[in-house]
Amino acid sequence: MSVEQVREFNSEQISEETFDKNTSMDEFHTKAHFWGRLTTWAVIALTVFLPIYLSFGLGYHPGWIVILNALAAYAGVIAVVWVLEPIMYFPILGVSGTYISFLTGNISNMCLPSAAAAQNAVGAEPGTEKGELTATLGIGAASLVNKVILIPIIIGGSVVIANIPQQLEGIFPLVLPAIFGAVLLQFAMKKPTYGGIALVIGLVVNLISMPVYLRNLICIVLVVLICIQLEKMKEKKQTQQ
Repeated sequence: MSVEQVREFNSEQISEETFDKNTSMDEFHTKAHFWGRLTTWAVIALTVFLPIYLSFGLGYHPGWIVILNALAAYAGVIAVVWVLEPIMYFPILGVSGTYISFLTGNISNMCLPSAAAAQNAVGAEPGTEKGELTATLGIGAASLVNKVILIPIIIGGSVVIANIPQQLEGIFPLVLPAIFGAVLLQFAMKKPTYGGIALVIGLVVNLISMPVYLRNLICIVLVVLICIQLEKMKEKKQTQQ
């Protein structure tokens, strides 16, 4: 077999492996979308069933004006997150991880750190196929552990809460910022410059007086735009050299 035939054979083999890999991921995403949509809509139906039953089955309907006013007040603060969170978390969670996370809840304080820790443990880059599969496994394991721990805590929750010292209660508001700080440091170690930019912008935006729901959006947009411009400048310098 000549050298050209060997190269041709190797290229064909690589293309077949790539095709099989892409096909398997496409099938994985198709099944993820099917089961993700099915379970999400099932949970939505179950969630809506209770207020409908209380309103029209038992006659406790408060009136549409009260409901719409409450929805408007809540949406005015949190509506931007409905669009922002899927965009923010998708690069790390992937398709299947996004479905599991939004179905399970506790995205910022459980699912996202679990996915990031799992990816870091196996050396998987976020946004890659390996990263997505790793995030899915990490989130799934964290969700199962969470449920195993949460069920007995819910059952005996009143006893636990009644016996928590007051000194510990003051720590609870600091738990979520600590988790975000740990996740930021984990990713900032890979690219310290971008981590420093994100930290500075986050501090500046939070010191400026503005609506709460705009802070996350402004931070994300500014950090992404600045980092993209820095990458373009690096590429331009490399091409000039």
